[in-house]
Amino acid sequence: MDGSDTASPIDTGTTVDTVLLDVDGTLVDSTYLHALAWMRAFAAHDLVPSWWRVHRTVGMGGDLLVGEVCGDDVEERLGDTLRTEWADRYRELLPEVRPLPGVRELVDRLTGRGLTVALASSGAAEFTDAALDVLGLSRDAFAAVTSAEDVDNSKPEPDILATALRRAGGRAPVVIGDTVWDIESARRLRAECVAVRTGGFGEAELLDAGAAMVVDSVEVLAQRGWAP
Repeated sequence: MDGSDTASPIDTGTTVDTVLLDVDGTLVDSTYLHALAWMRAFAAHDLVPSWWRVHRTVGMGGDLLVGEVCGDDVEERLGDTLRTEWADRYRELLPEVRPLPGVRELVDRLTGRGLTVALASSGAAEFTDAALDVLGLSRDAFAAVTSAEDVDNSKPEPDILATALRRAGGRAPVVIGDTVWDIESARRLRAECVAVRTGGFGEAELLDAGAAMVVDSVEVLAQRGWAP
């Protein structure tokens, strides 16, 4: 299903009480800036992976990304250094991060329907807070806010989602994310995932990965009154 279709409730077989939101590429338009930061970090060490490969790994944890893109030998030699340099490069790009439309409207609608809403990002806490500033929202707008520092295993493992769900006091979640990593993480949590295309993944591959529904953006969900 794409943005031209009607966004409808998901039949999960149980009563959903919590919506877990990814951040980068879902709520803020930052995916390609993350890719640029990684490319600059790699280039500083004469590593030249293809852009498409870096883009497609944005959304999995940084602890996994280096090995996925450049191999285990590079991870072993330079993994921590590259992650530090990526963070430095991304900080330089933060002024270019933009909010994606419809976020506040969707959060207000979901909470107004009595649903618990939490953030479950695989990014660093400082960058999650920066995204909230861009959105004009505070942590208080959500029942829980989690990030990479809160767990040992990042996406596609379900730990971040499970931690957000537990801290929010929820039991039956639906996930909204933009990558195949979000979908896999939700699957491992035994939750459905609504996928948005704002992270650059195509509708077919998101559906093939197991998305319950694909729309162009969270704005579509907000405009059409979506609720699980």
